[in-house]
Amino acid sequence: MNATFRQLQLFTALAEHGSISAAARACHVTQPTVSMQLRELSDSIGLPLYEVIGKRIFLTEAGEHLLASARVMFDEWSALAQRIDALRGLQRGTLRVAFVSTAKYFVPNLLGAFCRQYPEVDVRLSVLNREGVLQRLRANADDLYVMSQPPDDIDVKREAFLANPMVVIASRDHPLANQSSILPTVLLKERFILREVGSATRHACDRHFRALGLAPSVRLELGSNEAIKHSVSAGLGISVLSRYAIHTDPAVDGVAIIDVVGFPIHANWYIVQPSGKLLPPIAAEFLGHLRQYVEAELPVWR
Repeated sequence: MNATFRQLQLFTALAEHGSISAAARACHVTQPTVSMQLRELSDSIGLPLYEVIGKRIFLTEAGEHLLASARVMFDEWSALAQRIDALRGLQRGTLRVAFVSTAKYFVPNLLGAFCRQYPEVDVRLSVLNREGVLQRLRANADDLYVMSQPPDDIDVKREAFLANPMVVIASRDHPLANQSSILPTVLLKERFILREVGSATRHACDRHFRALGLAPSVRLELGSNEAIKHSVSAGLGISVLSRYAIHTDPAVDGVAIIDVVGFPIHANWYIVQPSGKLLPPIAAEFLGHLRQYVEAELPVWR
């Protein structure tokens, strides 16, 4: 089999963007060029690499194998470029990080401080729900992943770097807002507004309620922390959210953190990477920065 670096780049762009035209735009070439190069690549492999069904592109089994190998090659090439730059006294390259949506409340500040220290580093972020992050993790699409519920079915290295307590919130004028040591059974009288099934917050919440032997009444399931806070503030129900999703002064969000026995739910934020993955120098540098920044700059909720 013979394949050029450029052909692999175009094929990877096709897989990531989902169409010939989008791949052409991403790689700054014409559509006929992409089609020709991919046809030559497929001929070299000896099997179809993708198929078009209803104007959508789907990779074949051969295409999936080629994509996985191409990404490993690009990772190695990027790491080599960074190591060469390091030998020349330069710190530049691309850092790819995927994180769950709740981490958006602190990850951008963390990355901003890193970029100020390394202005020539290009950062590519993917902000998704937990399932989306896991898909990218399985595809080895990024250098590092930030989440609160690392997977059990993927061989990964994980490092807890920050506490992630999950608290019960209600509207500021809710009858429970000014009470203390509320028994969990009292919550059975309330209607809950929770994150969607599959999110890390919902997973932790459901597991905690099962451990307490309780089954909360769910009025709404929403895919946004902001939507949940607005709904709680409007008196539609109570919720359980990460403390990092709530303003330092909860009143700014129109909510109150209520004092329930057995809460907060104790969890952590993790930095995750596939086991056996050789981190590029920039990603390894970012890990060290993360540890220092978290200790010095972020509030630590208990």
